[in-house]
Amino acid sequence: MDDARAWVPEHVREYLRGLGFRLPLEDMEGYIRSWDAWMRATGDFYDYRDVDGAGRLYEVHRRSIHPAMRVCREWGSLLLTDKTAVACEEQTCTDWLTSWMGRTGFLAAAQDAVVRAFGLGTGAFALWVDVDTREVRVRHYDARMVVPLTWDEDGVTECAFVTRAVWRGAIVDQLQMHLRSADNPLDTDVIDICDGGGYRIHTVCFDKDGNIIRPREVCPAFDTGSTSPTFALIKPAIDNTRVDMSPYGQSVFADAIDAVQAVDLCYDAMVSEIDNGKMRVFLSDMLFDVDQADGRRVAIPFGKGDCTVFRKVKSVEDVIREFAPALRTDAQQKALRCALQVLGDLTGLGVDYFDIDEKGRLKTATEVSSDQSALMRTIRRHEHGLGDAIAQICRAVLAVKRRLGEALPDEGEVRVVFDDSIVQDTAAEKKQDMAEVAAGLMQPWEYRMRWYGEDEETARKASQMENEA
Repeated sequence: MDDARAWVPEHVREYLRGLGFRLPLEDMEGYIRSWDAWMRATGDFYDYRDVDGAGRLYEVHRRSIHPAMRVCREWGSLLLTDKTAVACEEQTCTDWLTSWMGRTGFLAAAQDAVVRAFGLGTGAFALWVDVDTREVRVRHYDARMVVPLTWDEDGVTECAFVTRAVWRGAIVDQLQMHLRSADNPLDTDVIDICDGGGYRIHTVCFDKDGNIIRPREVCPAFDTGSTSPTFALIKPAIDNTRVDMSPYGQSVFADAIDAVQAVDLCYDAMVSEIDNGKMRVFLSDMLFDVDQADGRRVAIPFGKGDCTVFRKVKSVEDVIREFAPALRTDAQQKALRCALQVLGDLTGLGVDYFDIDEKGRLKTATEVSSDQSALMRTIRRHEHGLGDAIAQICRAVLAVKRRLGEALPDEGEVRVVFDDSIVQDTAAEKKQDMAEVAAGLMQPWEYRMRWYGEDEETARKASQMENEA
């Protein structure tokens, strides 16, 4: 599959337009494609043509450390770890969600989704239901596959997701629309194993020519019974300044493209300096053997790939001469460090997040001992939006499982407990809280609520059992 197939094909767009939807993707697609290219370090900045002094055209490739992708990966690892937990008011739901996440690998896939969402400005979680096995999973999408259909300032209420699948050896485009049942623009039979109501998932498949096909294994429409959205968008906590009133977000490095270029310019210059600074050896013409070839005198070289030994024509002086230019890598390393600091500052990670140690290795905030208060403020803003998205999709999972016959009570409030130990000394905070519990300044059940993600009733019971023991 080539990269073009990751984008929404024209026949799917025409189908959605035919249903009366306006597609905001078309206003943002140019920006999303550009951000995708920067993440992959491709495009005219990295591969271009130049002309030498003799007028010959040649290809040039600029080396890269993929700074845009590095920034996105750092945000993914800062926001989501294997210690991230989801807690509900009802402990039964908390336990079920913990088991479900471990079984489906939700958090591991969610971190990858955050990386792509922060790079392209938008990502999404969306429910996927296997009617036969009554299994509920969450699929992850990035901005290339997400098409909001209904939205306002409060968010997106209906959305479509476009992916590629293989059915009987043929590649098909799969369109899944998460629509409210009261606003159904499709004339399809709805599979409803329970009572009606809530969100419906409509699935339409297209062949390579854009014709609608109906695989028997795919439900054309499924009534989830969930009154809350069965999807959740992921976006950085950054205002979209590219397109007004767009439901899409903005890349975390959208305002730092020049810094991304500066980092790779410095890195490429430093590597080129080492390559160009190799010792050159100039040998007098008298040291070269010659041979006759078609009546012409041809010098016999030392080797086809040897670019460090050169012949001095018609020279008998200085039979062997060496030339080793002084390297400027120290100055270039300082320039690279400056570019990395600007990149960290413009992407919300902070000036001190990226740095280069005395051995030339790139290190991050896990090794930087300076104050990280600015970084923590940014993390809190991103956690707020990401926590809402995870809580929303978890509520939808629980609602659909109840409709499928799972005996689950109402979950009440759902909150996400993030692990900030990467930039905070969590062990020290726990030790401080334990000291406050010992001093009577904090109740044991309050400690359990904070660090174990338990609801108040469960925490009180567990604390009481510990006291009795």
